Amino acid sequence: MVFLYAALGLVILLLAGDALVKGAVNLSLRMGIPALIVSLTIVAFGTSAPELLISIQAALDGVPGIALGNVVGSNTANVLLVLGIPALITVIHSSTHDTRKSYAIMLGATGLFIALAFRGVFDWIAGLIMLAVMAAILWDSVRDALCHRKNGKEASCEPDELEEPEGADPDMPGWKIAFYLVLGLVGLPVGANLLIDSATEIAAMFGVPDTVIGLTLVALGTSLPELATTVMAAIRKQADVALGNVIGSNVFNLLAIIGVASLIKPMPVDPQFLSFDLWVMLGASLILVPFVFLGRDIGRVWGVILSALYVGYVTVVLI
Repeated sequence: MVFLYAALGLVILLLAGDALVKGAVNLSLRMGIPALIVSLTIVAFGTSAPELLISIQAALDGVPGIALGNVVGSNTANVLLVLGIPALITVIHSSTHDTRKSYAIMLGATGLFIALAFRGVFDWIAGLIMLAVMAAILWDSVRDALCHRKNGKEASCEPDELEEPEGADPDMPGWKIAFYLVLGLVGLPVGANLLIDSATEIAAMFGVPDTVIGLTLVALGTSLPELATTVMAAIRKQADVALGNVIGSNVFNLLAIIGVASLIKPMPVDPQFLSFDLWVMLGASLILVPFVFLGRDIGRVWGVILSALYVGYVTVVLI
């Protein structure tokens, strides 16, 4: 029964997160906020809302292992699984999108996260540092996108494909916007509570640390939307944007989610993270070097390798 509650909590989280994005995007556009700014901020934060609520709820409930495990495990799953499985369906052409700058930012965010983790606790100081870096990244993204829009595709500007934000509907009536907002704001905490309580109970039932549940069950669950999106894109032969999406999601997970959760309540770092899981996350991130900098495509062979590495990682964590 506890697994059913965990699944129910996850479904509520995902549906509520999607509703919040739709409501917030259309409210912002109706208020006259430019679509570009909406894409770079509201959509990015909104799609990470389930992970954010899980991390905050886990911190408040005194199970920081689930909060940190969710982020570290999700980032590892994003690289190995979210890129690996679609690559089994079709080749991901990495060279069609220039993600070098975004990837360098992701590696920097990963290094900062690991350095702060070795302080032994993610407290308000670490939270402020991560959120300040996140704000700087967002500002730089907005500046680059505006530069691109003003001057065209010049070498100094980043490519911009954010003209139409996810969930935008110019004809959406006001009552529907309000409905989506209420559904999201109510559903997110309900789903987070249900999932965290169930995950904690599962950890106690099997005698494993909450860290392990965070790294596996919760992390995999919150990575399912990204996985479903990239699989559908692969089926439609549009998986080339997957690499950029994974990079962006990983940066948000590290800086924004743990940054906010750290301000809510200090989260001590489990020694297991320092000796193993953080380095697996870093190693998974570094695997992307040939695809980002050398323009190599992610074919089926790499799909098998990445997926197998994730299965091996989860097996080691569970054992």
